[in-house]
Amino acid sequence: TSMTIAREREGGTMEQLISTKVKPIEVIIGKIIPYFIIGLFDMILSVAMGLFLFDVPMKGSFGLLFGLSCIFLFGGVCQGIVISINAKGSQATASQISLLITFLPSMLLSGFIFAIANMPRPLQIATYILPARYVVSILKGIFMKGSTLGLLWHETALLSVFGVVMFLMAVRRFQRRVE
Repeated sequence: TSMTIAREREGGTMEQLISTKVKPIEVIIGKIIPYFIIGLFDMILSVAMGLFLFDVPMKGSFGLLFGLSCIFLFGGVCQGIVISINAKGSQATASQISLLITFLPSMLLSGFIFAIANMPRPLQIATYILPARYVVSILKGIFMKGSTLGLLWHETALLSVFGVVMFLMAVRRFQRRVE
């Protein structure tokens, strides 16, 4: 999601938004909504494919999975907006920054591909700053163990903090750019 948002830098979209008379927070919310909806569709499609195409059993609640995925998605979309606002240059620059900051570390260090316990200790410590670590833990918990919110409260709290911080950063950075 953050890569998609970063891609729209081409064509001066952010520059066009700066010249509008709406408040910065309204612009940011307006930027979040379409990407959030696309992300929800992608999430539902991914879960459906896992369940029906690959016969992955789900022991937990779809409602809980949906709700916690929304928290992660909100943070990811806001992070993409922050990257888009901060990127100097073209769409390609924003996409490359997004790839380096989000996608590669998330794939390699979240526990999705490699078990965190098998990583060298410095990398294990570094994984704590990645939101993807917590969403992978949530997904494994809900799908494989049937975990409840009571068991996933720590990951949920950290993802919530990430989302709020990214949202506030997006609004603040956009305000500074307008001024």
